[in-house]
Amino acid sequence: MAATKPGRLSGRHRRPAETRITYGEVVAIREFRALWFGQGLSLLGDQLAQVALAVLVYSRTQSALATAAVYALTYLPPIIGGPLLAGLADRYPRRRVMLLCDLLRAGMLATMAVPGMPFAVLCVLVFCVVLLSAPFSAARAALLPEVLEGDRYVVGSAIQNVTNQAVQMLGFAAGGALIAVLGPYRALALDSATFLGSALVIVAGVRRRPSSRREEGGKLSMWTMTMSGARLVFGDRRLRTLVLFAWLCGFYVLPEGIAVPYAATLNDGTLPVPVITGLLMAAMPTGTVVGAFLFGRFVTPTGRLRAMGWMAMLTCAPLVACLMRPPLEWVLALWALSGIGGAYQLAANAAFVQCIPAAERGQAFGLVQSGLLAAQGIGILIGGVLTQQFGPEPVVALAGVGGFAVAAVLSMLWTETRTEIIAKVRAAT
Repeated sequence: MAATKPGRLSGRHRRPAETRITYGEVVAIREFRALWFGQGLSLLGDQLAQVALAVLVYSRTQSALATAAVYALTYLPPIIGGPLLAGLADRYPRRRVMLLCDLLRAGMLATMAVPGMPFAVLCVLVFCVVLLSAPFSAARAALLPEVLEGDRYVVGSAIQNVTNQAVQMLGFAAGGALIAVLGPYRALALDSATFLGSALVIVAGVRRRPSSRREEGGKLSMWTMTMSGARLVFGDRRLRTLVLFAWLCGFYVLPEGIAVPYAATLNDGTLPVPVITGLLMAAMPTGTVVGAFLFGRFVTPTGRLRAMGWMAMLTCAPLVACLMRPPLEWVLALWALSGIGGAYQLAANAAFVQCIPAAERGQAFGLVQSGLLAAQGIGILIGGVLTQQFGPEPVVALAGVGGFAVAAVLSMLWTETRTEIIAKVRAAT
């Protein structure tokens, strides 16, 4: 047997290099393309519908409170429906759940597009449309790891993240102009058509799969499944840490919620306040797009998991500098840098998938998503209250300090628990 050079491993024992999956390899998968295109289509319609609803409600009621109340209805249903309805994605075939949710939402939006619809009915329909997003999102999130295995899942998530951020920016930017041409009712009808388009894409591109959960002796109740999912997610130290990493967004999303008063403090007469507001709100999503692209394409799977804690701290650290009251250009750069750090969510999501049994992914994703929305809503609400008292710059800086401290603690916890997950990721590449 030939001797091996000192300091080197033989070919038999050398650890194989990790393969980096390219975006082209993931896009070439037909089922992923269907899920990707359908999601982008319906999301673009949703952004248009949000603007249309605001215009419609205000034009009919002339009430800022009524307009804000209808907008608030878009946050409440997922928080309630996530834990209770997400289990449908485990109880029934996920493709069927997605199709049914798309068709029901298309019908409700078509009803909302009927001129003269009573305001109370409009509110109920808005609530129900958003409520159905919980089982749809849970089914889609649980199905994606079956379509994309190993590191393809992370790269696919990066593609979707970039697409979602870009679609949101495009939808809000173009929504007002399009509604000025079409009117709010036609815009709602267009949103209905996007859900029908999403359903057609799913039918054509996603293959049938049986239900992931096969109970012995009958199906479990929704309450039992919800409690089972909660015990699974919060009873495991690794999962608790990953969930808290996801909910950390409550700190670094807060600045977007007070972008208008922040823009007013930055106004020096050069740009109108609405333009400054738009720039501020676009800064973090732009950073997230850049971060997701670079993190998903050029960092190895285990490298992402090791860098996750540092990236999480990066989301909050730049916000602390806002206490120095920098000019607009520096604020935009700081917020964009915070958005780049937000790419750590890709690694947290991939690690979460590794730890969850396939039969319970829908319920688990639904619980996490509900908490995610609650964290964002509560963070923005607290930020608004504090801004009234202290102004926007100290509040953003305080969010940065609090988020950085929490991220540092989570990073230490993650360092103690990540070894097993890294081994699983290595085995899957």
